[in-house]
Amino acid sequence: MPINGPRSKNKTAPGTLPPFAESLAWQAIGEGWRPLFGRFQELGFSFEWHDFRSATEFDWSRSFHPGSVELCLNLAGSATVEGPNSSVTLAPRSLAFYHQGTPSLKARRGAEEHHQFITVEFSKSFLSQHFNPAPTGLHPLILGALRESDGPSGVSKPTALGSSLLPLIESLRHPPVFAPAQELWFRCKALELAAQIFFQPAEGELFCTRQQRAARERVERVRSILSEKLSEPPPLEELGRLVGCSPFYLSRLFSQEAGMTIQQYLRQIRMERAAELLRTGKCNVTEAALEVGYNSLSHFSSAFHETFGCCPGLYPLRTPTQKAGGTP
Repeated sequence: MPINGPRSKNKTAPGTLPPFAESLAWQAIGEGWRPLFGRFQELGFSFEWHDFRSATEFDWSRSFHPGSVELCLNLAGSATVEGPNSSVTLAPRSLAFYHQGTPSLKARRGAEEHHQFITVEFSKSFLSQHFNPAPTGLHPLILGALRESDGPSGVSKPTALGSSLLPLIESLRHPPVFAPAQELWFRCKALELAAQIFFQPAEGELFCTRQQRAARERVERVRSILSEKLSEPPPLEELGRLVGCSPFYLSRLFSQEAGMTIQQYLRQIRMERAAELLRTGKCNVTEAALEVGYNSLSHFSSAFHETFGCCPGLYPLRTPTQKAGGTP
């Protein structure tokens, strides 16, 4: 049977719950959800690509396989994942992983945002096959998922999606091997991602790890500063002073960690904020442009159209999702 071919229909015995069917969760999204490779139940892993807008907040948790560990490589759009003891926000260009145990996770994707992300789903049997006995440094969330048959749900802290992962993400969408070799190739990529992301440094972290952590903290500080000062963002020299490094180093560091330049990131969050102001009716187009730091209405309209596919005067009445008859 082909890897992504039709699946047989399982009949449900009276008095039992129907088998989990992830495709039902994505019916409202339509072609915005596309399996890339894998059969979760048979192979123990699967890769999926998501590229969509939803006019309303989307219940993302309905797509999580019971008992699974899922990794989200989030390129665009924001989301929240809430477990029994923690709640995290996935910003654009970030990643996190989570275990769907008991009680079930709650997760939502923001309304009127362009969402682009890849998910990699791992079954417990697949992880146990490769992480049993558990190696030193394996993240506690993964350890808990492996050691308990019906362990508690949990979600990791999000981290920046570094530029080193971007070529890998692109290759997942366009595998560089022939079809007969794809199962081996995708299996290796699943293990590569697990090895790279499911471990945490032990006490007394290596110098290079401390450097990486310091770099991520600087980038997160810059993101926070820009979010607070959208209308009057500090120049690069001032940002460097605020985070304690040279402007040249900060510019290179931000691009490496965030996968985009500081200016590209500033434009992205300006557009997201402007869309929120227009969607809620708090501002008209001119007011929204000024609120996010645009003195030229034509420049603002051009940037908005490139981001959302419609001019700000028609937003959110003429978003691509609504014109196509998507989610109401």
